[in-house]
Amino acid sequence: MTTARRFRDAIGSFPTGVAVVTANGASGPAGLTTNAITSLSLEPVLLLVCFDNASRTLPVVRESRRFAVNLLRAGQHGVAGTFASKRVAAEKFAAVTHTVAHGVPVLDGALAWFVCELRELLPGGDHTIGIGEVTELWHDADGEPLVFVRGAYR
Repeated sequence: MTTARRFRDAIGSFPTGVAVVTANGASGPAGLTTNAITSLSLEPVLLLVCFDNASRTLPVVRESRRFAVNLLRAGQHGVAGTFASKRVAAEKFAAVTHTVAHGVPVLDGALAWFVCELRELLPGGDHTIGIGEVTELWHDADGEPLVFVRGAYR
């Protein structure tokens, strides 16, 4: 029998990168930690991001129509924990150094970041699938990614 817990345990064997998705809305910045991102297309350049439907960041992305995906580097598990917490957005952003690039917050020290224009939001069970067109990006070709597998950062 497939249960949410069994599925989570099994899929947790698949290592993923760790990212923080950020956006800027009328009430300020918002952000969340996720590993549910993937490249979608090269023509045009598209990223897919999955947002928990209860996320406080999703309404900001829906409103602003723009977001950034910040790929975390090895050693940034504290940043991941900050943005995974239920702290209010102002406290999350006060805890990390960041700048605003192309209208969205990008995290200092990230391995890479991608600024996206929201193309579409689609229902996906308890998540909403966001498709963003990458309009700007930056990356450190020499850094190592933060990886999450079996419930732990590696």
